[in-house]
Amino acid sequence: MTRETDTESLTAGVIGVGSMGQHHARIYNELPEANLVGVYDVDTEQAVEIAEKNGTEALEIDELLASVEVVSIAVPTAYHYEMATKAIEHGVHVLIEKPFVDERDQGEELLAQADENDVLVQVGHIERFNPAIMALRDIVPDLDIISVDAKRLGPPIDRELGDTVVRDLMIHDIDILLWLIDASVTSVAAFDTNEAHTIANFEFDDGTVGSLTASRVTQRKVRELTITAESCHVEVDYIDQSVEIYRHSLPEYIEENGDIRYRHESIVERPMVDNAEPLKSELSAFIDAAQTGNIPTVSGQDGLRAVEYVEAIEELTTRDSTATNNE
Repeated sequence: MTRETDTESLTAGVIGVGSMGQHHARIYNELPEANLVGVYDVDTEQAVEIAEKNGTEALEIDELLASVEVVSIAVPTAYHYEMATKAIEHGVHVLIEKPFVDERDQGEELLAQADENDVLVQVGHIERFNPAIMALRDIVPDLDIISVDAKRLGPPIDRELGDTVVRDLMIHDIDILLWLIDASVTSVAAFDTNEAHTIANFEFDDGTVGSLTASRVTQRKVRELTITAESCHVEVDYIDQSVEIYRHSLPEYIEENGDIRYRHESIVERPMVDNAEPLKSELSAFIDAAQTGNIPTVSGQDGLRAVEYVEAIEELTTRDSTATNNE
């Protein structure tokens, strides 16, 4: 098949149509700026089923890459490098689900290949497109941030997961933390109280600190971010897609029935948050970047930086675990 170019839309495909990739296929099929021309999966039956649901074809990998201008890579992390290399060699713009790659060296090679082939790379850190975080973008420039605290907790899962809790869950908050704080990281400390429960603390050269907790042993699903700033306290709930800003208020003494009482009321602002599907916003932004040549909202460099700190945290927790076992 020959790749077709449409000034109104881009031909799109999906590599890997499992639990996440099938949603990429659905949304490409819904977006007016995309023309879903095919999907690929090593599980041929799965590929055919998802293709039929979305009015497209199940194609072999080389046939797919010869037919598209943009492609989502939603295979297990261990195959990101291989699939992305194939796509880049075909000159296809790629959106690679997080984590970007298994190892930092692979990511550096992919970015070099993409630069040589004039290919755009976006990484699927979907929380950047959570409506609450998108609303937060308008607030952050006015904040003098002191600290950031993020919790991403949930119960154990009933399926085999190849990635660690840091690589699967905490990586979202690593990306958000690095996006929020415009400073260099000076130190990272990490504590692994359980293989499925990790805490990481970041310090930045401007004095800001960040604390991240990721867990698969809690019995309640939590996806929260709090920011302490000089002028306010901000709470973000990823699940409810809400933002609350607590402003300073002046204490006062009031008289009630002859008694003097102290009152200190909080001023709470709730910015308007759009009701949008994060993945749809992510894929729309990817297509826009491919059409315009603009830097993606989450660039390959952003994805690589997140992987760098994932590796650092995993090394710290592995080292501590080994030391404890040897005592």
